[in-house]
Amino acid sequence: MIKLLIHWVLSAFVLVLISHFVPGFHVRGLEPALIAALVIGLLNGTLGLLLKIVTFPITILTLGLFLLVINALMIRLAAQLVTGFHVSGWVPALLGMGIHKFTRTV
Repeated sequence: MIKLLIHWVLSAFVLVLISHFVPGFHVRGLEPALIAALVIGLLNGTLGLLLKIVTFPITILTLGLFLLVINALMIRLAAQLVTGFHVSGWVPALLGMGIHKFTRTV
């Protein structure tokens, strides 16, 4: 349980860091970042999983690059749902999600 909470807080912190470096990616503080991290996790675990299963052939054809598009879609959808979290376009969503995924693997 502690590991899950630490992961959640670190994901929120990474969202705040991304907002400082990626133009068009805005988070208005720690509270919206925590909510956004939770919503992104829930979206990736439900709708994102379904989309990844349905689009598996496209993912194979693009050698996995289409997963970035699905993850960026989850970021943009979370930005529509969370007040204080705004992503203005596909490029900031792709850059933000790429950085977020990279920091999770390091």
